[in-house]
Order: sequence, then structure tokens, then C-alpha cells
Amino acid sequence: MTKAKKAKTSLLLSLCLSFTMMLSACGGSGDAGPTKEPAASGGDNKETTETTTPPETGKDGSPLELAMQGKYKGTKVTMFGPFVDVDQKKFEESIKDFEEKTGIDIQYEGSKEFEATINVRVDGGNAPDIADFPQPGLLASIAKTGKVVDLTNILDQEKLKKNYNQSWLDMGTMDGKDGKIMAGIWNRSNVKSLVWYPKKQFDEAGYKVPETWDEMMALTEQIAKDGDPAWAIGIESGAATGWPGTDWIENIMLRTTSPENYDKWVKGELPFTSPEVKNAFEIMSKIWLNKDYVYGGTKSIVTTAFGDAPKPMFENPPKAWFNLTGNFITSFFPETAKVDQDYDWFYLPPIDEKYGKPVLVAGDIYAMFNDRPEVRAVMEFFTTGESIKTWVQSGGVIAPMNDASLDWYNSESDRRMAKLVQDATTLRFDGSDLMPGKVGAGSFWKGMTDYVSGTVNLDEALKQIQKGWDSK
Repeated sequence: MTKAKKAKTSLLLSLCLSFTMMLSACGGSGDAGPTKEPAASGGDNKETTETTTPPETGKDGSPLELAMQGKYKGTKVTMFGPFVDVDQKKFEESIKDFEEKTGIDIQYEGSKEFEATINVRVDGGNAPDIADFPQPGLLASIAKTGKVVDLTNILDQEKLKKNYNQSWLDMGTMDGKDGKIMAGIWNRSNVKSLVWYPKKQFDEAGYKVPETWDEMMALTEQIAKDGDPAWAIGIESGAATGWPGTDWIENIMLRTTSPENYDKWVKGELPFTSPEVKNAFEIMSKIWLNKDYVYGGTKSIVTTAFGDAPKPMFENPPKAWFNLTGNFITSFFPETAKVDQDYDWFYLPPIDEKYGKPVLVAGDIYAMFNDRPEVRAVMEFFTTGESIKTWVQSGGVIAPMNDASLDWYNSESDRRMAKLVQDATTLRFDGSDLMPGKVGAGSFWKGMTDYVSGTVNLDEALKQIQKGWDSK
């Protein structure tokens, strides 16, 4: 939904919007401070976080199957996360059928201050049974403490491999206290490799959706010759100004270097001053720094709010044609605009064929802190498409599971998006959300802003961003 999800979510909420790329970028109850009561049946956190040997799945079935037989009726499972307001209602609707069939009461608590509060609860031995992390980097830091239950022997790994793109499983594997663990499973995602465009006018103009980066650049030049700037770009976002630009760099990195290098970059092992990262900035600059390609010219990029950037696409005739943002951006489109008719998206094309068709995503990863049979059943449920079916049907999210039917989506646009995620050569999470806050939500944002505003040149900007790692 957004870059440092907390900052972005606050911005979206302040505009009376509820989501999330949600990016990836992107959530009621009030403030959620530490609760006075321990997690239901959870006991002391030191005991409950120890992973026990899972029961064998015989004729009685897995924990989820046993739950469906009513074996855990009357039990409670506590859950804490960032979903509030409309998102909380959608989440609670998505688990309602499960609760009725199993008799398990999933007691969900949402908070706008989730990121700050979850650490307090975990450190205080009062962790919820399950927590929803919109930033996997935050989960990774907690996983190192040994307080997260390793799901490797909790969930059927073969089933997971069938139901998720391997990249999702890789992104859920993190460093534990004594080695690698499966720290969480993915339940909701949004897609950040999408270029939005005014479909009706685009078709009428005779333009064709580009399949390669070269074709996209040729079309960008053609649109300029026809009298319009192709791109609508805005990175203004209050205190979070600069985050939309990081989506561009992340997407280009995935298209110009290996997934392994992307991972090293996110971890700080591949510096911003490296040739790989500089190359990504240079490719982006061929669009951003060309005044004929950007609506309002280069200087407008810093002063245009990201939510306002797409507006020129909806004028008649359009004054701009392309906007690269996650699927949450449709919340900023005119209410009268109809998906698949007035607007659509195309996949940001590959640059180097050897890196296939990578997709940048954001989303929610669920971690388990207390190991009881009913909690295992709920976690297993969350690995199924059924757990997010009603939310998918209501629009605004993409299910990462393969068993989520494409028929559930209420628009051709969403169905194509879900298929894109399922078929992706490589999936990688929003990089700046994985970096330490001083980098991902600090020097990276500022460096992007200073560079495009002309305050510093590219080499200076990259050195400035890298300093965020040195001071973390």
C-alpha cells in the first residue's frame, strides 16, 4: 500500500480512505495499548512459544480438519493487527463462516499503532496468539528473539508448496534465535508493478499496451510527439514524501539484476553506491528527468501529491497517460470512473529477459506466538483462499494463495492481477519496507526527493542514502 506502512496508512486514513500496495504498499477500535489480561489460554509466553511436535495427520485429520469437526468448539484465539475501520469489518466478515462452523472465537483487535504496540506486548510476555504484520521487517526483528513460533513443523509444508508461489514461502522464512524458521504465512497482498492508464481514450488513440521496456519507452516518445507527456508522477506525501519513487527503483532493480542481488540490497549488503543500484536510478531518470515525458515537468514530481498524480489521466481528453502505483491507487480515482472501461493497467514490462517477469508486492504476514491446537487450526485456515474469499469478492485485495479462485474477483482487472501474482517468475516484497527505518523510511525517501528536485546529483544522492545504513 505504502512505503513504511504505518506512515502511508496514516496518510490514507487522513484522507478518509481505508486500505492497502499497497503497496505495497498499504489498514475500529481505539488505541491498542498493552492489554491487562493475558492471551486466552496462552499462559506464559516463554512456555507457549516453544514449538511442540505436531500431531500426526491420520484418520482424524489436520488441526483445521479437526476444527471443522467441532473438536475445538468454545475455544478462543486472540489476534492483533493493523486492520481498523472498514478493513477490520472486512476481515471480521472473512472469518465469520469459519467461526460459525468451528465454534472457535477469533478475538481480533485492530490498532493504528500496531507497529509500536506489538513490541511492547511481545516483550512483556503478553503476545497475542496470532499477529498480522504489514511489514515483514518488523516480524524479522522479533523472530530473532526466539519469541515467534516456528511454523515449519506446525503446517504441512507440501500443502504450502502447492498453494503458494515459492517466493512467498521464501519471504516467510527468517532468522530465528537458533537458525532459520518459518516465521509466518501470507494472507493478503497488493501488487506494485502496475501501470495505470485511461483505457477508453488509450484504445481510441490507437495506442497498444507495451510488452517490453523498449516498447514502453517508444510509446512514451510517441505520446510526447502527439503533444502530451505520457507520465503522471507525484511523490509528495507529507512527512513520507519520496516513497512512491522507491517503488520505481525496486521494480527496476528486479528487472535489471538477480533476485539474490535484490535481497542483498534490501539487507544492506549491496550498497546504494553499487553499479547495480546506480543503473536502476539512471533508467528511471530517462523518464523522470525528461520534461517532455512528465506531466508538469520534472520539478512537479516533488510537489504533486501521489494521490493527485493520476488526475490528469481522467480529463477529457487526457493530459497524461501512465501512472505507476500499487493497486490501492484506485481509491484516488474519480468515483464515476469504471474499471475495465474508463481505466485499466498493464504490467510494468521486463527490461532484461533473463530476469523473467518479476512482481513487486506488499502484504500481510501472520505470525503465531502461542502454540495450542486451536491456534494451529486458525493458522492453517489462514493459508487457504477460503480465509480471504469474502474480502476478495468485495474488492481491494489480492489473495496470494493458488486455491483462491479467479472467479471470486469482481472485475477483470482484479482477476488479471491475481493471475499475474500466481504466474510471477519472482515475487519480492517492497524493499524499503524491509529496510531499517533510518534507510527505508528515512534516507531513501529523502535521497529520492533531493535527487529529483535537483538539490543533489545522482552520485551525491546515492551516498546520502547509503549513510542511512551507516547510522542505523
